[in-house]
Amino acid sequence: MNIIILDLEWDSAYSVKNQKFINQIIQIGAVKLDGDCNVIDTFSVTVKSALSKKLTRRFIELTGITSDEMRNGVPLVNAVESYNRWAGKDTLTMTWSTSDLYTIIENCRFLLTPATRFHIEKYADLQSYVQNEMRSVGFELKSQISLSNAAELLGISAEGLELHNAKDDCLLSVALLKRFYSSEKMQNYIKDAANPEFFRRLSFKSYTLSNIKDDKIKPEHLVFICDKCNNTAKCVTGWKYRNGWFSANFRCSECKRMFIGRVSFKKTFDDLIIKKKIVEPKAVEKKDENAVQPVPEKV
Repeated sequence: MNIIILDLEWDSAYSVKNQKFINQIIQIGAVKLDGDCNVIDTFSVTVKSALSKKLTRRFIELTGITSDEMRNGVPLVNAVESYNRWAGKDTLTMTWSTSDLYTIIENCRFLLTPATRFHIEKYADLQSYVQNEMRSVGFELKSQISLSNAAELLGISAEGLELHNAKDDCLLSVALLKRFYSSEKMQNYIKDAANPEFFRRLSFKSYTLSNIKDDKIKPEHLVFICDKCNNTAKCVTGWKYRNGWFSANFRCSECKRMFIGRVSFKKTFDDLIIKKKIVEPKAVEKKDENAVQPVPEKV
């Protein structure tokens, strides 16, 4: 099985048809490796935008790709078909983080037909693999690290390579992969991208439920147990929603204690995460009607 390191460069452009900005793919770069991580072929193509005749200044400064080069590129559908023929079958595709996959999902949804999709059979997140290996040898990495920073920390030179050029970024990724590659360890990172659930899971965004009548919220989810006597408390008010939490007043049926029950619901791809907490009600101070009220300094 060959390994493919894939990298995309994309620019934001407004789609009149979809009435939103889309991260359109402008360059596809890839490197094909054998089982020993030796480079056996490379791929690079510039894509002609279907949304804009000009690239943003930020993209031009970052990648060095000009608007003229983009306009002389090939349509996205042709670029993807060409890439798929080059990639072939029985391959493991890697990208530096999953951000390129989100771009693929967006472009497939808005700019490609169902008949044309990137051919990815098996997938592994190269960034995740390299970062974990770096941690195992003593690097303290608290957050995701960029490709260039990882290379710098490992003393891997990027001399002769143009960063943010898709193919050259792939070649730098190859150097990092070679430093830590183990076919046995890599097995733990490989996902079945041919399974439609892979991209459904990837594109799913967790969200907080804000409607107490949502079908996902069951009656048992709203039951609270008194944390003093462990008996079921009765809800004595309606539910209010604020800042991700539902709140209601409760009275314990046994010890007659009053408390505020708060519950939140977060929907993930696999689960409904439920959090509960009990809050003591604030004591209400009684005002002395006979007390002298201070007179404001200014009216």
